[in-house]
Amino acid sequence: MAISPGSDAAFSSQKSTLSESPRSKKFPLTEEEIFYMNCRAAYLTVFKSSLDNIISKDQLCLALQHAGRNPSQKTINKYWTPQTAKLNFDDFCLILRKEKPTSKAELLKSFKQLDVNDDGSILHTDLYKLLTKRGEKMTREEVNAIINLADVNADGRFDYVKFCKLYMTTNEQCLKTTLEKLEVDGKLRRQQFGSHIEGAPERDPSPVPKPSPRIIRKTDQESFSDKGDTKSSLLTTTREFRTSVSFTITMGANSNRNSKLTEPNSIKEWQCVQSKGCFFLEEDGEIISHQYRMQIAQRSLVYLTIKPLNLSQAEGKPSPWLSVDTALYILKENESQANLQLMCFTELRNREMFGWTGELGPGIYWLIPSTTGCRLKKERKPITEEAQLVYRDETGELFLTKEFRSALSDIFEVIDLDGNGLLSLEEYNFFELRTSGEKCDEDAWAVCRENFDTKKNELTRQGFMDLNLMEANDGEGDPRDLWVTLHSMGYNKALELTEACPFVIDIYADKCKPRIKTVHMEACSGQLEKAICKSVLNKGDAKVMDGYENIIVHTYKCDTWITSVIENKSDNKVIIHINNELSKNCVNNRGLDIFAVEVAPKSTMVCQHVMPLNERQEWIYYCVYSLIS
Repeated sequence: MAISPGSDAAFSSQKSTLSESPRSKKFPLTEEEIFYMNCRAAYLTVFKSSLDNIISKDQLCLALQHAGRNPSQKTINKYWTPQTAKLNFDDFCLILRKEKPTSKAELLKSFKQLDVNDDGSILHTDLYKLLTKRGEKMTREEVNAIINLADVNADGRFDYVKFCKLYMTTNEQCLKTTLEKLEVDGKLRRQQFGSHIEGAPERDPSPVPKPSPRIIRKTDQESFSDKGDTKSSLLTTTREFRTSVSFTITMGANSNRNSKLTEPNSIKEWQCVQSKGCFFLEEDGEIISHQYRMQIAQRSLVYLTIKPLNLSQAEGKPSPWLSVDTALYILKENESQANLQLMCFTELRNREMFGWTGELGPGIYWLIPSTTGCRLKKERKPITEEAQLVYRDETGELFLTKEFRSALSDIFEVIDLDGNGLLSLEEYNFFELRTSGEKCDEDAWAVCRENFDTKKNELTRQGFMDLNLMEANDGEGDPRDLWVTLHSMGYNKALELTEACPFVIDIYADKCKPRIKTVHMEACSGQLEKAICKSVLNKGDAKVMDGYENIIVHTYKCDTWITSVIENKSDNKVIIHINNELSKNCVNNRGLDIFAVEVAPKSTMVCQHVMPLNERQEWIYYCVYSLIS
C-alpha cells in the first residue's frame, strides 16, 4: 500500500525492508522517498516498466488498488476524462498525492455504524441495503462476491473486523512482496522511475514528477506548493538564483467603475439563447465546470455574456459566489474537437457581468467557462451548528425541513440548464454525475416519471423534491446520503453555498438564432489552460530572463485580474521561484506569497492569477520571478 507524506497510515514493515539497503544505511530514507518507492512498487505490480503508460480506466483502477486506494467510479472519472488517452507514471504519483489511502480505522468506523449489536458483524440483509442503496451503489453481483468470501462470512452475517484485517494484510503483503523484488532485482533497482532516481550519492531535494506531454495541468505545478518535503527542500537549499525579472503594476481602487462592456444598440431585435452552469470546487482545490458547444448558422455579430447566477437565498444567508470572477473562452472547432482555435474571451466587464462583442463566422464553437480561483476557495471558517435536513411529525411521517427544501429549490435552479423550469434526463444526469458519479439510464428514468411529478417527460420542481424525500425515507431519516449530495453541490453544514459558483450564459446574434448544448462537466484544464496561455501571450507584456532568452514571463492585466504565464522555449525543464511578498491588497489563486513551479521543455504554463482583496482600495502587484535551474 502506498503512502503520501503526512499520511496517518503506518508501514513499519515496508520501512524496515527499505532501511536495509546500502544507500539507506548511509542516508535514512525520507517520507518523500518512501512515498516514491511505494508508488513504483504499486505501478510495477501492474506494468513491466515505469515507462509503460496507463491506457484504460481499468488499468488506472487496478494500479490505484495496488497502491492501497479504493477508488470509486467518480474518482476514476475525475482523472480519466473523455479527452484522456493515456497517463504515465508521474501522473500516477500525482494522483496518489491527492487520493489518500484508506486506513483500517476508517474502514472499521464505516462498518461500525451498521453494527447494531456492537459485536463486529453485520447482517447480510443490512449489508446488501447499505451497498446497493447508499452512496455509490454496487451491483447485486458485486455484493454477492463480498458475501461469498468464506473467511469473513458465517451464519448470514458479515464479519467486518476480519474483513478489514484481511483487506489491510493483503495490501501490505502485496506491496512488501513487490518492494522485496525491487531490492533483489538489480535491473529494476537501477531503472529510473519518472523523475525520481534511486541511488544518488548525496541527499538532493527529491524532484517532482515531470508533466505528461499530453496536457498542461495546474496539478503538475502545485506539487511545489505543498507543505511537504519537496517544497521545503527546494526553497531552502537552492537560494542562489541564476537570474530574475520583476513586474510592478499599480491598479486603482474601483478600476472597473467605468465599464467597457456595453450592449449593442439594436440588441432587442437580435435572437437570444441562454444556458446555465456551475463551477464546483473539488476537495483538492481543483475547479470543474460545465462546458458547451455552440452552433452559428451564418456569419453574425455576436454578443456573449457570463455572470454568477442570482439565487433566492434565504434572508440572512451569505451569497459569496456572487463575488466570484467568471470568464468565457470561445474556441472554434476545425475538422475535429482536438483542433480548437482560440477566437476570443469575455474580458470586458460591467459589474459582475463579463462579456464580448464581435463577429463570428458559421461553424461549431466550444464555450469553456473559467474562473481564476482567487475567490472560489476552500472554506476555512468552522460551522458551529449543523442544519437539520429532515424531521418527523407526531405520526412518525418523514418531511424535509424548510431550509433543506429551499436549498433543493436552488439546486434545481442550477441544474435546470436551459431554464425551462423542468429537468430533462440529460440535465438530471449532469446532476447525478456530480453527486454519485453515475448516470440514470432510460429504464430508470421511465420509473422516475411513473412515480414522480413530470411534465412533457421532464421532472418538475415538486418531482425533484419528492425524489429527495424518497431518498431520505430509504435511509430511514439518516441524513448522511443527503449531505453527500449537498457537499457535492458546494453546500456546507450550515446549508450555505460556499464551494460552488453557479453562472448563466447569454448569447445574442443579429443574423441567426445561436444553438448551445452542454456537452461536458470536467476540470478547468487542458483546452482551457492552452487558451489562457495563448490569450496572455497574445495580449500580455513579455519580459525575457536576462541571459536566458528562451525563458519568458508574460503578464496580462485587465480591470479585474492579472495573469502570468511562463514560456519555456528551451530543451530542458526549468524551475522558477515566484515571490509576491511585496504585493499589496492582493490575493492569488495559489494562496501562497512564495512558491516555485516546474516548467517542462518547449511548453507554456499558467503561473498564477492575482486579484484585489478589496476592490474599493488600490492594489499593487509586485512579483519577482527567479530562475533556479
